[in-house]
Amino acid sequence: MTRPEPLDPAPRWQAGRARARERARAGAQAAREAFAATDLARRIALAREERPEEELGRPQFTRLIGELDVLAEPARRLLRRTDIPPARNPQLVMILPGFATHPVRMRYLARQLEQAGHRTKRWGLGFNWGPDPERFDFLEQRLVDLSERHGRQVVLLGWSLGGLYARELAKRQPDKVAKVISMGSPFSGSPRANNVWRVYQFITGHSVDSPPIEADLAVKPPVETVALWSPLDGVIAPACAAGVPGERDRAIKVRCTHIGYTYAPEVVAALLKELDGQG
Repeated sequence: MTRPEPLDPAPRWQAGRARARERARAGAQAAREAFAATDLARRIALAREERPEEELGRPQFTRLIGELDVLAEPARRLLRRTDIPPARNPQLVMILPGFATHPVRMRYLARQLEQAGHRTKRWGLGFNWGPDPERFDFLEQRLVDLSERHGRQVVLLGWSLGGLYARELAKRQPDKVAKVISMGSPFSGSPRANNVWRVYQFITGHSVDSPPIEADLAVKPPVETVALWSPLDGVIAPACAAGVPGERDRAIKVRCTHIGYTYAPEVVAALLKELDGQG
């Protein structure tokens, strides 16, 4: 009597391995689909958008590297002797910080204005993580409160994104605003002609084309509106910050980096002149 040949275990092992691979593929697909439905995936997709034709005019990479100039500012400040003339027309100034920055970033600039005799007020919020309806309602009410408490109109001074806030607030409450001054704010041209729009879209979760509030950035507020711009700006396209006639009353050229709007002596001098009504 012959013994039966043993069964070959290879087919069963191979079948089990194939089923494991199929389960792994199904699990990976389910994970990808679950991730695609998350808010993080949506933000990443916003940051990875390709719009090269809309980025024309944005500062070169060398200009962006130039923003590291801020690292030398503490040493320069120790040696700087700035002549601050007394204000002939003291103003009440509400200061609005740039995107992803805190009001502390503008403290030095505020102190220079106060040394001249102007009164500066913070915007009443912390970091600027982008616009939303609640934030704007708060800012509008703060503007009204400041104006009524001090019995006068308020100068809105905004850096970068803060300048866009200032322009829109002045459209909502023109009777409460004496003047709008923006510094490196991209109110004109393409909202992607800069080096930060992808970061902006990732952090805020919305497209630069579709902010969560009604805004037509290029429309000039119904008050005196001045735009400071710099050819050395490494973040915002200079043309977008300068605008064209009809979008602002005056454009003032200064020479500083984008971060330099918060400390450059040339900017301080330009602001003191504007606040004294000598534009």
